[in-house]
Amino acid sequence: MASDPVLHLLGLAKKAGRLEIGEEPVGAACRARQARLVLLAQDAAPNTRRRTAHFGQSGDVLWLEAPFDKAQLGFILGRFSCAMLAITDAGFAAAVTEKLALADLDKYGFAAQQLRARADRALKRQKEKRQHEKNIRAGKKKP
Repeated sequence: MASDPVLHLLGLAKKAGRLEIGEEPVGAACRARQARLVLLAQDAAPNTRRRTAHFGQSGDVLWLEAPFDKAQLGFILGRFSCAMLAITDAGFAAAVTEKLALADLDKYGFAAQQLRARADRALKRQKEKRQHEKNIRAGKKKP
């Protein structure tokens, strides 16, 4: 199970602290607009699916059904089961959807393109911020 690249990335995101696991933390991350992608287990209950859609709508975040069941997601995250999780890092979200798109382009291709564009914009903003802080330390003025 852990040899799947998507599950491997989810494990890395958890270790990096960029993952919210469970309904309450996912809902809080979505309401705070910190979530970049919400993943739902394929065998999640209809009520959980409805709540995931609501979280995605209220936080303006993309949500996808993952090709894994609750036991597989739980195993890689060190839990018994996991029905929903939120990735709070744009880079991890883009990487996960790109790996999913490699397996099923029709289902995940559009999401991968959308999240890659968002991740690229976030990276550009981070680089500009670092350069600005460097300029301030060096005492450079605006042209």
